[in-house]
Amino acid sequence: MDATRYLPVLRWAGDYTRADLRADLLAGFTTAVMLVPQGMGYAMLAGLPPIVGLYASMAPLLAYAVLGTGRQLAVGPVAMDSLLVAMAVGAIAQSGSDAYVAHAVLLAVMVGGIQLLLGLLRMGFVANFLSRPVLSGFTSAAALIIGASQLKHLLAVELPRGHDIVGIAREALAQLDGWHLPTLLLGLANLVGLVMLKRLAPRVPRAMVAVALSAGAVLALGLSDAGVAIVGAVPAGLPALALPPLDLEVARLLLPAAVTIALVAFVETISVGKQFARSGGYEIDPSQELVALGAANLAGGVTGGYPVTAGFSRTAVNAQAGARTPLAGVVTAALVALTLLLLTPLFFHLPKAALSAIIVAAVAGLFDLAEPRRLWRVKRADLGLLVFTFAMTLTLGIQYGILLGAGLSVAMFVVQTTRPHFAVLGEIPGTESYLNVARHPHAITHPGILIVRIDAQFYFGNVSFLKQTLRELQTGMEQPLRALILDASGINQLDSSAEGALREIDSAYREAGVRLLWSHVKGPVRDVMQRSGMLDDLAQQDRIFLRTHEALLAATGARPPRLGAGRDDDPRAPADRIGCGSVVPPPDADAAPATAPSARHPERPKRDPLG
Repeated sequence: MDATRYLPVLRWAGDYTRADLRADLLAGFTTAVMLVPQGMGYAMLAGLPPIVGLYASMAPLLAYAVLGTGRQLAVGPVAMDSLLVAMAVGAIAQSGSDAYVAHAVLLAVMVGGIQLLLGLLRMGFVANFLSRPVLSGFTSAAALIIGASQLKHLLAVELPRGHDIVGIAREALAQLDGWHLPTLLLGLANLVGLVMLKRLAPRVPRAMVAVALSAGAVLALGLSDAGVAIVGAVPAGLPALALPPLDLEVARLLLPAAVTIALVAFVETISVGKQFARSGGYEIDPSQELVALGAANLAGGVTGGYPVTAGFSRTAVNAQAGARTPLAGVVTAALVALTLLLLTPLFFHLPKAALSAIIVAAVAGLFDLAEPRRLWRVKRADLGLLVFTFAMTLTLGIQYGILLGAGLSVAMFVVQTTRPHFAVLGEIPGTESYLNVARHPHAITHPGILIVRIDAQFYFGNVSFLKQTLRELQTGMEQPLRALILDASGINQLDSSAEGALREIDSAYREAGVRLLWSHVKGPVRDVMQRSGMLDDLAQQDRIFLRTHEALLAATGARPPRLGAGRDDDPRAPADRIGCGSVVPPPDADAAPATAPSARHPERPKRDPLG
């Protein structure tokens, strides 16, 4: 058993160098400077005390360092998960109450358990169900919802929670007379400062600069006495190890949110991880990432934290600072612990408006305008999927938005497979190549012969489509159909229903005096046909060929050139040795070999073979 598969820490620990240590120490320190204020701000976004964000920024990082495969990934609280926590827990408990905190911690344990189970079952492929348009629409809508949720801290007024950003904005304007001007000015100053620092000095830890200057301004100007809300006392010391109280009814209510957070967090981690893995020259294991994230969330849950995942901005900072291994995350966790032990008094005068400004500045980058423009040019059906997910997220909420978007994405895929692309092929003059006549008008077709290529797996869902397509093509022919060649180069799979349908089609064509020939049959399809006996029948009747050109020669009555040995006389010969109108393919060839043409079938009364 390869231990490094289950303990990725062994992959890099054995070759760790002093230069790696210097780079990881610098990166860990840089990321910690960013994580401390962000973690506090995201906890506030989740409706939790700021200290919970720091609790979620220690043990999860240690767990991921041992089990994760991303060397630069920076795990911790993120905006998306924080908003999902606020939506889920806020529906069953009062924000800021002890029950609210306990439910959020329980949610972290549930998310960790789901991710760990999926990882142990090697189900990393679930990330494929969330397509790029779905994620883009979801994150853009979530960015607006997150921004709207911070208005109450920037304006110092009570506003409704939820995803109705129009209602929140309307309520905020209705309370225009109650806006707290010092709080608003402080928040706007932080937003402007964060944007300017990002443009002019991107390497400066702008979140920490905002925290320090804002706290200094509150203390020097006495803004808290003027009504500016501050963080206040932050408990010092490390969190105790404890399991959250288990309430089965609460767990049942939180389960949909736990599943949503588990999947969204995983997809976000994989998206970020793959991007940096490509530049770093290593591979991300999706299933192992599920295990690592599950362990990280379980570790956060037993240390008083809430759900975490890898954040793009922190990972980018971690990588730019020179992180070479997950040890940088261990350094970050150690510095957060040091902050909890020694530096919490410094956060007393930190204004909540500054933390809200940090959140708004961070999520502004989530609003994606480039992807809709790209999809308008590339594929407008995917743009419709993006817009649908965006609209559903804004109207129904984050949990339902992403689930409906993923559901529509899968439904669109299923519909496309039931009506796959097909092409009528013609011969390119002077070659033995056959291309789509709709795209290549100079391709030659032969009277009474139809060559069709289906570009999809053939299964029960598109059997009717194939029959209807063949019927329509036959009806539109100028001369009666006498031979149909199915180019199977685009068919990758064949199920039992489709195999049975092909036998029915073949039988109907034989009764109508039409020869049905095959070419370019791939290995997986050939295997199914061989097990069913269909391949032997086709081979004995010389109706399966390696190339479309050879099938056409057989259909026109010509004999393909014999460039190899003749086929075995034994009709039960293995599929890789069946017939050979031309070259016999090797045993691992990906298509069925050609066969010599046979005499034409006798003329029979013509009827619709697919009727």
